[in-house]
Amino acid sequence: MVVDVLTIFPEMFPGVLNASILKRAQARGRLRVRVHNLRDYTHDKRRTVDDRPYGGGPGMVMRVEPIAEAVDAIRARCRHLSGARHPGSSHATAREPGTGCETILLSPSGERLTSALAKELAGAAHLVLICGRYEGVDERVKELFVDRSLSIGDYVLTGGELPALVLIDCVARFIPGVIGHRQATVEESFSDGWLEYPQYTRPLVFRKRAVPDILRSGDHGRIARWRKLQAAARTLATRPDLVQNGG
Repeated sequence: MVVDVLTIFPEMFPGVLNASILKRAQARGRLRVRVHNLRDYTHDKRRTVDDRPYGGGPGMVMRVEPIAEAVDAIRARCRHLSGARHPGSSHATAREPGTGCETILLSPSGERLTSALAKELAGAAHLVLICGRYEGVDERVKELFVDRSLSIGDYVLTGGELPALVLIDCVARFIPGVIGHRQATVEESFSDGWLEYPQYTRPLVFRKRAVPDILRSGDHGRIARWRKLQAAARTLATRPDLVQNGG
């Protein structure tokens, strides 16, 4: 998978991308992340990416032109590499056929990122992530270029950079060959609508707290039933909304 990230703070990305599983995924060729500075797509001396909102109000709004130019350039490269041809205008539009690119805006007003959605996105060949900032982006970005808007939670951050990193990490786990054990993404929280059951390792006893006997019984049928009950109890206690929503 190729991921192109559009941001005005590219320096936020190397620390996370160059460590742990994401670093290994890129080294193995399973994942390629390219971070683009949106200011490189401006044409004034101040490299301006924002302006005051029409209608008044606090803060600034990210301008459409730098984002449009960046998306156009990325999709043109994508069409060239895939050999696809798009009839008519050479400029990018949302859900442009033949490019294989899916463009995502990271925004608090987007749909909630879930494990199921991350698994779906892992099947894409190419993602383009737009990191919003300030009071948001010009609405024409969504209308012309964005396939979907995503939020990582019901709260507001200073920008879309951290959500973009969360999305990359979450999606990468479902790319074949990134996680070593095939079952690692199956028996975990949210994989089947429940939170994950409790996990234990050595030592057997720590500060008078012992590993449950059933996990040392060797009876895999009883262990599976115990884990299912524990997952249900944990979900009902801490995330009852998952059950109400059909988990």
